[in-house]
Amino acid sequence: MKKVLFFLVVVIAAAGAYFYINPNEFSRLKQWAGFEKASPTKTIRIATEGAYPPFNYIDATGQLKGFEIDLAQALCQKMQATCEIVTQDWDGLIPALLAKKFDVIMAGMSITQERLQRVDFSDKYLNTPSRFVAKKGSDFEISASGLAGKRVGVQRATIHENFLRKLFPQAEIVLYDTLDNSFLDLIGGRVDLILADSVAVNDGFLKTTNGQNYAFIGPSYTEPKDILGNGVGAAMRKGETELFKSFNEAIKAIRADGTYKTINDRYFDFDVFGQ
Repeated sequence: MKKVLFFLVVVIAAAGAYFYINPNEFSRLKQWAGFEKASPTKTIRIATEGAYPPFNYIDATGQLKGFEIDLAQALCQKMQATCEIVTQDWDGLIPALLAKKFDVIMAGMSITQERLQRVDFSDKYLNTPSRFVAKKGSDFEISASGLAGKRVGVQRATIHENFLRKLFPQAEIVLYDTLDNSFLDLIGGRVDLILADSVAVNDGFLKTTNGQNYAFIGPSYTEPKDILGNGVGAAMRKGETELFKSFNEAIKAIRADGTYKTINDRYFDFDVFGQ
């Protein structure tokens, strides 16, 4: 009996010494036994623009905020990963992704055939229509001939620029690095209209003091799909099979368990996921 007790003491002492020297192994043992939840095992670097409210923006304290920021954190939590979110100018997002400066883009980027030639996209995580905005009382005819010679502001390298060039080729297209700068020129009378995502315009401009004298004009646009795309997804480098699979599974999971709706309702009074 004494020999058995002595053996057990030796085993326990040896195990204690091993786990003291190797604390990660002790953590794994506790996770296996159910006493401790697994901690994130990887870091995913996600880039956003930071100038596209309410989807992504920098607040007065210099913090990144917005629907996509909260969504990114929720997706990383589902994937048991740590999110590291960085900002990047819009027109440099895909080049920087391909240069491996980060792993994923979540910046209101629509899934289009043109972009799919360079990157892969997760399943969509939002889908909202595009609209023109002009000064209240404007009587512009929203047609190819009606906008001939009119100055229309749009953010460069976007689906909206492509949309204008294809469907309104006679308009004078004025390009901007950010949507906010197009708002400033609309207020200053340097453009007649702007075209952008309807939610971004509504929250980022029409609901603000500066946007009180402006309104949507003409119809909402979700077609043609070959230009406006099939919703917004997370862009990643081609060949990142595990990352692609993990994002799609996480998107489905947060839609199913109510997390998506909770985040959605912080910013919108409708389901921004769309049709």
